[in-house]
Amino acid sequence: MMAEKTFTKAELAQFDGQNGNKAYVAVDGVVYDVTNVAAWKDGAHHGNKAGNDVTAGLGHSPHGERVLKKLEVVGKLVD
Repeated sequence: MMAEKTFTKAELAQFDGQNGNKAYVAVDGVVYDVTNVAAWKDGAHHGNKAGNDVTAGLGHSPHGERVLKKLEVVGKLVD
């Protein structure tokens, strides 16, 4: 089994979906890849930006956490 990648907030910020970068978001400490999700085109989705912890914004979304099950987990967010 591969060791799980860890991301600091600064490292996560590099995955903003801009200029060819992959788009990653963190929710409850888990980092997900949203690069190929159409709703995250250009690294933004309903005011949330890739490269950030979007846990707070998820609580206001109509689909809630169930959408996370469809995403690839790429690592963990650490302090």
